[in-house]
Amino acid sequence: MVWRVSTTLAPTPVPAPARSAPRRRTGVLALPEARWALAATVAFLLGLALDLGGMPSWVYGPLYAIAYLAGGWEPALEGLRALREKTLDVDLLMIVAALGAAAIGQVLDGALLIVIFATSGALEALATARTADSVRGLLDLAPATATRLTGSGSGSGGRSGFGFGEAGEETVPISELALGDVLLVRPGERIGADGRVLDGASEADQATITGEPLPVPKGPGDEVFAGTLNGTGVLRVRVERDPADSVIARIVTLVEEASRTKAPTQLFIEKVEQRYAVAVVAATLAVFGIPLAFGAGLTDALLRAMTFMIVASPCAVVLATMPPLLSAIANAGRHGVLVKSAVAMERLGEIDTTALDKTGTLTEGAPEVTDVRPLPGCGLDPDALLALAAAAEHSSEHPLARAIVASARVRGLRIAAAEDFAAMPGRGVTAVVEGRVVGVGRVDGVGRAGVEGQVVGVSRAGVEGQGVGVGRAGVESDGTVVLVTRDDEAVGTLTLTDRLRPDAPATTAALTALTGTAPVLLTGDNARAAARVAEATGLTDVRADLLPEDKVNAVRELQDAGRKVLFVGDGVNDAPALAAAHSGIAMGRAGSDLALETADAVIVRDELATVPAVVRLSRAARRLVLQNLVIAGTFITGLVLWDLVGHLPLPLGVAGHEGSTVLVGLNGLRLLRESAWRPGQALSRPSEVRCGFGSAP
Repeated sequence: MVWRVSTTLAPTPVPAPARSAPRRRTGVLALPEARWALAATVAFLLGLALDLGGMPSWVYGPLYAIAYLAGGWEPALEGLRALREKTLDVDLLMIVAALGAAAIGQVLDGALLIVIFATSGALEALATARTADSVRGLLDLAPATATRLTGSGSGSGGRSGFGFGEAGEETVPISELALGDVLLVRPGERIGADGRVLDGASEADQATITGEPLPVPKGPGDEVFAGTLNGTGVLRVRVERDPADSVIARIVTLVEEASRTKAPTQLFIEKVEQRYAVAVVAATLAVFGIPLAFGAGLTDALLRAMTFMIVASPCAVVLATMPPLLSAIANAGRHGVLVKSAVAMERLGEIDTTALDKTGTLTEGAPEVTDVRPLPGCGLDPDALLALAAAAEHSSEHPLARAIVASARVRGLRIAAAEDFAAMPGRGVTAVVEGRVVGVGRVDGVGRAGVEGQVVGVSRAGVEGQGVGVGRAGVESDGTVVLVTRDDEAVGTLTLTDRLRPDAPATTAALTALTGTAPVLLTGDNARAAARVAEATGLTDVRADLLPEDKVNAVRELQDAGRKVLFVGDGVNDAPALAAAHSGIAMGRAGSDLALETADAVIVRDELATVPAVVRLSRAARRLVLQNLVIAGTFITGLVLWDLVGHLPLPLGVAGHEGSTVLVGLNGLRLLRESAWRPGQALSRPSEVRCGFGSAP
């Protein structure tokens, strides 16, 4: 008899092991740009309130002046520095336009322009600082020191023990480790360097490096990585890579290099700012100088020139770009997607290829019991087998143990008290349950004498024929298989899998429809697990067993072929690819600090279906930006021609300029409507999600 745990009644998700470095975040007000922007904004808002309240100008005027000074001194200084290098940018033009507006009585307009630019600069500085924080914080994943063995204990040792002899121990900084050094790694410690296990048995949580959802058994000859967390066993590890060249150190380097070499991200208006600024300044001087040369009065020439600068200033163009993007950001935020900037929102709409991580992205990143198989003649039904395993595992902190216990509780099973609990590093546990010795874990390490003989019996009983195929490590089937024994006799197996997110198939289908190309699966997990997820989600381009640098290379390969890649991931190992991609989205609930800070957007609620939705929203925002640019350009062209050919009254010029600004602003706000958010269609039956993924159809 075979009983399958219903995946529609999945247990409460097991908390994933901590993957992230301690937070070392720069406070917002620690940045001078943020402090000046805040001062300018507060002064402007106070002055605006007093101005609208009918107070005399000598009351609100000083507040506007403070806004001008606080928000404008830095861009003015940068603009002057640019002038010394014989360049001209829109920042300086904005300052000149703001001062020109104040000179002809439009103080409010100029102050608003100053505040907009100051706030934008502060947000950019904050994003840069936070990314630097997260890269520095990643270094905390690797321990500062390691225990190095000296003397005879640094040899290869025997098969059955460490053979320390009269070995000594010394604690040394990681930077002092050399190739060939032997490290002693105790339970719960982080491994200090990339190397290979000489002796001992344990498990390592290496999700930060490979993204694998479960700790990986480690024994003699196995490779280990710096910064990964050792389990309950003791290991001796020979250093095989210089600490400065460890995988975790290379992740830092890859993120920094990708951030530096990534093409400059600019909004549309910024791409033409140099030419536009030069043209406006030159035209303003011409409008002032030519009439003056032909005998016009100084006041009339100056007034015409100021009117020209006001109507030609790119306020409407700036607002043509920002409101649609900011509205899209606000709408996405309401639906659980944090897009970090207008630039990030604009870039999301440009993507034409998607690359997806597996663990924690397409899957939940937490194990779940999906198969319970009692062996013929054991006298147990599926409920009894699961309850027996849960009783033995109740005292264990291993992720598989927590999943087994959670599954039993969801089914309402009674979990008996256990005694004499013992954990065998890298192998499993044993405990006495109701007077009988119960073992759960790897086939070659569960129970006592006679277990190896029972393994043959398990195979002959048809377990291999049923697709379980229990092997040495117990990971030969669709998921992780553990053997349950009672008094050294095999009584059944449990299969645990990393749950596929319910919305994963619909998301991959929606992304395929949006981009015209099926997403690429990039994972550090093994090829079998990757193929299982690919089959369930309809993906065909699958690349498994990838280290972080391999993911970066895959992304760059796609981009070198002319594609604009969106990468979606969650772990430290995904951060370099998130930085290298044209756009990056991180899963927020279990995502590492580095991934969250490196990504352009964060899915706060871990709803994968929001990925195609935010891409659609970005494309809608880009369409509105183009509409607004046409509107703004039409108004500017009309007003400029009127001022040059005829006589444009200053009040009418200001009204036309402000009117176009308001019009494009209101047009951009259309994306705040609920109808602008269009998530992908959900699947109609939960069983469709799990088809081919370790559960009953």
